[in-house]
Amino acid sequence: MAESPIAESPERPREVSTVPGVSDRLPVFPWDRLEPYKATAAAHADGIVDLSVGTPVDPVPAVIRKAIAAASDSPGYPTVWGTAALRDALTGWVERRLGATGVRHTEVLPVVGSKELVAWLPTQLGLGPGDRVALPRLAYPTYEVGARLAGAEPVVYDDPTELDPAGLRLLWLNSPSNPTGRVLGKDELRAAVAWAREHGVLVVSDECYLELGWEADPVSVLHPEVCDGRFDGVVAVHSLSKRSNLAGYRAAFIAGDEAVLGELLKIRKHSGMMVPAPVQAATVAALADDGHVAEQRARYAARRTALRGALESAGFRIEHSEASLYLWSTRDEPCWDTVADLAERGILVAPGDFYGSAGERFVRVALTVSDERVAAAVERLRA
Repeated sequence: MAESPIAESPERPREVSTVPGVSDRLPVFPWDRLEPYKATAAAHADGIVDLSVGTPVDPVPAVIRKAIAAASDSPGYPTVWGTAALRDALTGWVERRLGATGVRHTEVLPVVGSKELVAWLPTQLGLGPGDRVALPRLAYPTYEVGARLAGAEPVVYDDPTELDPAGLRLLWLNSPSNPTGRVLGKDELRAAVAWAREHGVLVVSDECYLELGWEADPVSVLHPEVCDGRFDGVVAVHSLSKRSNLAGYRAAFIAGDEAVLGELLKIRKHSGMMVPAPVQAATVAALADDGHVAEQRARYAARRTALRGALESAGFRIEHSEASLYLWSTRDEPCWDTVADLAERGILVAPGDFYGSAGERFVRVALTVSDERVAAAVERLRA
């Protein structure tokens, strides 16, 4: 019998790599744990209602598709900094929407999706062993992943102004929050910025859900009443994935401290981290048009109202959730029990402990499914 091509040879034993594997540096990818429950939900006679992820399902607005099509003949390399038209669009939007004034081109930078920025920012900032990165106790998992990729220590907080500043280099804020939908008020943001400046800690505020406030009006860390009209020590992260249904385009940007952005620009030039030219053109069109944002907000508002009512009628309590694309929900039981029960009804949700141990009795319910699937979820919850 022929020997298997992958069989071990007694003369050449398998060598043990000295390079640390992913499992040595990173936590288990949380979504892999959800696969059995997804299979259960998918077996429902009327199909799965997947409320576990926040990926857009509605069409890309026509004004954006027209812009990317017009820019599709782009054979040359784009610039990392972006076109002048893109930088104009970014600075103009930051002024118009976030309330900042006199924003310069050196204070904005396009990035290849906000998750890439979150994951690699500590590394790009030169953080490493001995440095600490602070993140909310309930938080998007990639904040921790980014710290661990750099070899830095992630630390969680309830109130950032009560952190031990020793070794702290980076403070993540997230308002509106993923997963809870909590919105930080101006006074809370201002206190965090003042504390960080006092201790020489860079504040990076993830504001990707800022356009989706329901029971609160989210404020940017770049608002003059928060940062005193100056950007030193402060950076805001924004994405077009949710507001414009552009998750597939990987269109995002950062704004703030020009010294920080200048260093990131140099690093990103060396590493070729450039937003494709057609996506740059699409971003210009998206930021110039508020109509499609209002239309998408209306879709999400209607879905939110329907799902919230159905969840509450099924015995759930909704906490926070005053903004963002999620309902932070609990039946005061272990989150995986809730996940299993809903999966039997053909509904998939995200367990709260994906976002930290403080979420172990909650589930995150996303609004990013079609109206037809929302109606199916409502019917199943009320059955």
